[in-house]
Amino acid sequence: MIYITRRERFNAAHRLFREDFTDAKNLEVFGKCSNPNWHGHNYELYITVKGIINKQTGFLVNLKRLSKMIRMHVIDKLDHKNINLEVEFMQGKLASTENLAVGIWHELEPFIHELDTELHCVKVVESENNHVEFYGN
Repeated sequence: MIYITRRERFNAAHRLFREDFTDAKNLEVFGKCSNPNWHGHNYELYITVKGIINKQTGFLVNLKRLSKMIRMHVIDKLDHKNINLEVEFMQGKLASTENLAVGIWHELEPFIHELDTELHCVKVVESENNHVEFYGN
């Protein structure tokens, strides 16, 4: 088994808040991230796939095809968008990085099999200090 990772980038805004909380409670729980006027990040997305090296090509997956798939099914839906308002697969979910990683997995996983490989990990880097890794389930 071999693993390969593709990095992509996107910019997006979001707000961490619960509608059933008061503004004071949202501030207490989510801090500055509950700003009613939103805030944004320059995200990095790492998609790791796994499988067996193809003997004819010498690689696991064509990285250009993987990049195109990530862009089509994930980046184009997120880049320069408001995650809370404009990203369909995040509707009804708190726009945390944890939920974003899970959402990206579910958006991408059905298509990864077209590349004769398997999705291993979705890593979302929100800032230089914070990132989330999701391995499915």
